[in-house]
Amino acid sequence: MNEFFRTVMGDHAPGPDERPDDRLIGTLQVIRTLLGMIAAVWIVLAYPLSSGRQDFVIGKLVELGLACGILLAGSILGISAFLVAGTPDRRRAFARRLWGPVAYMLALALGPALVWLSLTTVRGDLASETDVVDFFSGIFGRGILCSLVSFLVAAVGWLLALALLIASIPYTILAAYVCVASCFRASDVHQLLPALLSPLLVWSLFAFQLFNGPDVAAPPEVLYTFLLGGPLSVTALSAWEVWRLRRRHGITLRGALGR
Repeated sequence: MNEFFRTVMGDHAPGPDERPDDRLIGTLQVIRTLLGMIAAVWIVLAYPLSSGRQDFVIGKLVELGLACGILLAGSILGISAFLVAGTPDRRRAFARRLWGPVAYMLALALGPALVWLSLTTVRGDLASETDVVDFFSGIFGRGILCSLVSFLVAAVGWLLALALLIASIPYTILAAYVCVASCFRASDVHQLLPALLSPLLVWSLFAFQLFNGPDVAAPPEVLYTFLLGGPLSVTALSAWEVWRLRRRHGITLRGALGR
């Protein structure tokens, strides 16, 4: 009974493999994301774009790709640091949790691979019509049947590759967004990792946006308030998340590493 009340009141120190599900942290993260999306839509609708729509969309895709690269490198380094700095029993516990991050990394890598495969097939770089004819001529010999089968196979292959290309592009964008939103599921390894990685991401993107120039022709006070709002709010939320995990669940960096 005493253990139950300690758990409810937040004084329970979790075991090494215990990962509490704090709904308040998740709710505030969702609210911050929604507010950020609303602010981004508002500023785009309220002020004219600095460049054309095509350049704006390409710029956002570049930012998404950059965010994936930063978080991928940060997740690998962060998880590796936890594995190296942890005690032997903690390393084994962390290693058992690697499936989630590895699965997300593979899912992200699958997108560009499908785009490349389908694009090279559509362009005929992977297998040209001559290659198809030569292949079936070895089976049917030269003639009408060989030409007909080669044409049908080439046409069906081209249509399938085109369908795969159309599907793989939104899949890649969606996979990249999910990986960024979840920090490549670094929380599966330890709950502190997303809070440590998120500020790195937002401040890196802030520096990129300053270097790349503003997306909209807004007054400086509006523009820099918008640009700073995201990094500051994410940093504050991350600091609060670290504090809450320590205060309510007894989770600390030293405890995570078994030190």
